[in-house]
Amino acid sequence: VYLVCMSHLPNQSVFPASGASSTGSDSKSNSADSKMADSKSADTKSITSAIGPRHLKMEGPENSGPPTSTNSPEPQTSSRTEFARSFEYEQYQQFAYPRRRRRTVLPAVLFLLTCASTFWVGVSHWDLNFFDPVMNAIGTGSLVEFRQRIVAHWDTGLLYMACVMLILFLHEMGHFVATLYYRVPASYPFFLPFPANPLGTLGAVIGMEGAIADRKQIFDIGIAGPLAGLVAAVPIAYYGVAQLDLTTQPYGGFGFRLPLLLDWFATATNVPGYETGAVVWASQLNPLFVAGWFGMLITGLNMMPIGQLDGGHVTYTMFGKVAHWIAQATIVFAIAYMVYHQNPTLILMVLLLLLMGPNHPPTRDDTVPIGPFRYLLGIASLSIPFLCFPPLIFKIAY
Repeated sequence: VYLVCMSHLPNQSVFPASGASSTGSDSKSNSADSKMADSKSADTKSITSAIGPRHLKMEGPENSGPPTSTNSPEPQTSSRTEFARSFEYEQYQQFAYPRRRRRTVLPAVLFLLTCASTFWVGVSHWDLNFFDPVMNAIGTGSLVEFRQRIVAHWDTGLLYMACVMLILFLHEMGHFVATLYYRVPASYPFFLPFPANPLGTLGAVIGMEGAIADRKQIFDIGIAGPLAGLVAAVPIAYYGVAQLDLTTQPYGGFGFRLPLLLDWFATATNVPGYETGAVVWASQLNPLFVAGWFGMLITGLNMMPIGQLDGGHVTYTMFGKVAHWIAQATIVFAIAYMVYHQNPTLILMVLLLLLMGPNHPPTRDDTVPIGPFRYLLGIASLSIPFLCFPPLIFKIAY
């Protein structure tokens, strides 16, 4: 009932309010509905009205119309009511009330705040002391240093902001458009501003009611985001790497390590002074490189085969419960890797995944086949973490 009813526009009240008028065919079935309490009858009519005849395969002759009187037999016209009544009232009661519309104000505000935070870190040239002008302005009441930094580097901040927001927007729109295609209720993307780090954001998230999606739908929704994000991240990263010059004197105490794909880009473009494993320091950065590097980071991280991450959706739909063992093994490997290299960079992410649970929940129907093309695409997507995720991420020189 949930899946069928959700096939209506998810951004509106999917179900009519209790007591709303039902369809004409439902009004003909008063004798059947009279056995239920008034509230149950209203909810039944509401849910059957939301289902609609075009979503159900009716039994009987195709051209049979509604009965001419309430005393005539109605095996066809009452099938929607019978379909709803076949479930216990408590099971579908929660679906018989209007759903809230998607939030628009909060996503819009978070989007603007993320634009501002990414613009500011770009203006600050990804310096670890990027927050000092703001603190000085708060302490002294003077905005001179704040304005000077914006006037001097506004173009860098604007370019970085545009590239980062484009990558995040395409990634989340990949998920969102897939949910619209399958009519799975989902929120607008929530961008996460975080000006207290050198990247200016923690990415973006989108909420959806995945319990009503089947195996094939979860696969498509999960993989659509990373593929859409890579459409922008790959060319931006390539041109950013091509603009690097590592022969300049490094300073800043903060450097970016390159994932395997960017290492290939640096080798292919003959970046001056680059050797495999080299660190790109803060003074050597450019906005395209940082935006592309960040796009690779979030894509590789999201494609980890764990829990409700995009990679967890893909591996579960491909391997079923075997994906639980893959997720647990991945977390154990990540912890061992951090301990071995004495690099706690990912400790917060690992703790968050442990709190959320590494195992992917079942889909609405795990028996739906995904076909050979999706299997091949899923197998290929398993290489994304190896290509896009930098193992040690940052290097800080004290």
